[in-house]
Amino acid sequence: MLDFEAALAKAEAKCGIVPIAAADAISSKCRAEFIDLPALASATAQALNPSIPLVKQLTALVKQADPDAARFVHWGATSQDVNDTGLMLQMRQAFDILEKDLDSLRESFATLAQKYRTTPIAGRTLMQQAMPTTLGFKIAGWLDALNRHRERLAQVRQRVLALQFGGAVGTLAALRGKGLSVGEVLAQELSLPLPDVPWHTQRDRVAEVATSLGLLTGSLGKVARDIALHMQTEISEISEPAAEGRGGSSTMPHKRNPVSAGVILAAATRVPGLVSTMLNAMPQEDERGLGSWHAEWETLPEIFRLTASALHQLATIAPDLHIHEASMRRNLDLTHGLIFAEAITMALAAQIGKSAAHSILEEASQQALKSGQHLRDVLATNATVKAQLTTVQLDELFDPKNYLGSAEELIDRVIATTRNSRQ
Repeated sequence: MLDFEAALAKAEAKCGIVPIAAADAISSKCRAEFIDLPALASATAQALNPSIPLVKQLTALVKQADPDAARFVHWGATSQDVNDTGLMLQMRQAFDILEKDLDSLRESFATLAQKYRTTPIAGRTLMQQAMPTTLGFKIAGWLDALNRHRERLAQVRQRVLALQFGGAVGTLAALRGKGLSVGEVLAQELSLPLPDVPWHTQRDRVAEVATSLGLLTGSLGKVARDIALHMQTEISEISEPAAEGRGGSSTMPHKRNPVSAGVILAAATRVPGLVSTMLNAMPQEDERGLGSWHAEWETLPEIFRLTASALHQLATIAPDLHIHEASMRRNLDLTHGLIFAEAITMALAAQIGKSAAHSILEEASQQALKSGQHLRDVLATNATVKAQLTTVQLDELFDPKNYLGSAEELIDRVIATTRNSRQ
């Protein structure tokens, strides 16, 4: 907000509205350490926004050094110009932080997807083992979503960041015909785009930021949910990195809890409600919102903090995730071959048709479940199967590496998109 006031004074001096000496006097006092923050907080509760008491303090500071310059503080602007432009400057810094962690996380996932591109793991649908996939392909799915979020943040940043400068009702009337010129110079001073028109009660900009961060946090939550599920004792396929004092229990010394996943999931649980507040705050009255504008002030920063926290947690642990390939192989055998039922169905279908093949595998699967036999042993006694598939062919169908489809090619596509987005 003080950056706005300093830039405003400089812009108005360049446009011949205020003396250069006054602009220098004003900008020299636009430093946060000069402001009495407890007094500002107390006065804000009475003024309904922090700009009014901030300008009052700034004016007093300038007056001590240059009484003549003090009358030019905040010349032609309104409180919302200060608040919203200050918010834009903060968001610009926040985007830098988010993009840095997001790029780091994408690089980690690209490395992991490449490393484990052919490592078989049980694919699960509706919480049940479905058929084999690869760990690299699973991670590529995480990465694919993050690539879209990176592109989305870049687009939002370009579309949303904008100067807010309109004066009382947006017409810049107090500047007597020089408002547009001041706006152009002010935008240059702050390195912010100059919008076509002030946007005091058009809140789509800040709402779009909120929803975009909500989407990102949701995707981070999906990854955290996967990690937590795969960290369960009975599954034990992926683990967060271990460290002294990390993930322990106050009473169970053997515990290794998913700490970062918990933080991320907590954020993913909270952010949607906050996004809803931002969307609910969009219909604002005439040229200045009452209550709805004020509802944004704590909500949007909280969304940024939660998203940044979740993102930083995941970016920090991603390079050091523990991958337990032995557990993955063990879990692939848990169903005694049932996880390969589709592979065998499709091989038979090429010979006898999909419906007939499905019926054979459905019956064989039920028999395997009831008897505790391996599906391979059940099928070996089926006359139709023996007539259509050799022993070697049947054995090959129970090798997960022979039924991974286009996983590797799809991984390559995601990694290529990741690499190209950095050029």
